[in-house]
Amino acid sequence: MKKLYVIRHAQKEDEKVGQYDYDRELSHDGIEDAKAMAKSLVSQNITADLIVSSPANRTKATAEIFAEELNYTKSIMYNEVLYMAFVNELIETITYTFDTVDTMLLIGHNPSLTALAITLVDFKEKFEMGGIMEIEFDCNSWIDISKENARLVSYNYPKKD
Repeated sequence: MKKLYVIRHAQKEDEKVGQYDYDRELSHDGIEDAKAMAKSLVSQNITADLIVSSPANRTKATAEIFAEELNYTKSIMYNEVLYMAFVNELIETITYTFDTVDTMLLIGHNPSLTALAITLVDFKEKFEMGGIMEIEFDCNSWIDISKENARLVSYNYPKKD
């Protein structure tokens, strides 16, 4: 059994004139949301064997928050492809993972993550900022993941009043 947590970066700062999207940081609310969502995994005794993230500022910050809350002491793998990924590039990233990894966190951006969720589990909603999707695969190797052996376990995101 392989478990994948697909995580969209938390709320980002408003765009500034002349600022490249890649450089946008998490907003104050985004930092708080990321901490709360990471703590929700901790409360379920979730541990990560691997964290893979886009290196854009907001995803990098989100990955670091999750790593800290989960007491993840290994290196976070930053993959430039995840910044503007096509769904096949996300799937390739996942399938190239060593089989010694049973639980992976994949931290990225929309619309890529929504496309991944549609492809793997027929997800029909918008993948919200700060959202966490838990998918289980009934297989022992990441190379074998597919729509046929994927099961959506949960989807949660920071709710606003």
